[in-house]
Amino acid sequence: IEDIMYIFGLTGGIGSGKSTVSRHLQGLGCPVIDADIIARQVVEPDQPAWRAIIGQFGVEILQEDRTIDRSKLASIIFSDEEKRKVLNNITHPFIQQQIMFQLLKHFIKGEPFVVLVSPLLFESNRFLRFMKRIITVNCTEDKQLERLMKRDSLTKDEAMLRISAQMPLKEKCRRADYVIDNSSSVRFTEQQTFTLYHNIRRTSVFCGLYKWLIVFTVTWLVYKFVL
Repeated sequence: IEDIMYIFGLTGGIGSGKSTVSRHLQGLGCPVIDADIIARQVVEPDQPAWRAIIGQFGVEILQEDRTIDRSKLASIIFSDEEKRKVLNNITHPFIQQQIMFQLLKHFIKGEPFVVLVSPLLFESNRFLRFMKRIITVNCTEDKQLERLMKRDSLTKDEAMLRISAQMPLKEKCRRADYVIDNSSSVRFTEQQTFTLYHNIRRTSVFCGLYKWLIVFTVTWLVYKFVL
């Protein structure tokens, strides 16, 4: 797929602003697959991953509506690396399966490119070899900490624990092809995202033409030698 539909990876740290950039890209008409959204979908009540998580962590992590209490589960896994690995081993295969399914859907629709949003793109390493380019959303450490504490109602120590569980943002920026600075205004982030989107489109134009050339060639061969 990666030779005839370009896949751009969008990653960053927790609280750095991946979702903000993802929404801007979608608003510009960019096809997006969001691993965070998929991660929430695969653990909905009675899904196989949900059953496996309850089997490992107990019914104590459930809310009244039988959905998983994400804050309660997070407090468990971010204070225990082994339990975090257990959770990842349960959910990652289901998440990866759904990502592949959605990639296939975009491929069949004829999209020349798609953006895969994944917070653990570097850490999991599962899809790295398929990436045409990688984009990291960056922000200052203070801004990341401030956003995370406000968003999830965490203490400073709790927020630091979650940040430290991921690869440092500096390292993700070093490995990226593009870096979007999300430390200041929304307007500045939108401008960078707009420029990025048009760079992606220019990069992917020949990929789209190549794909349709293949389709045309196969169709012609079928018509010429089969029909």
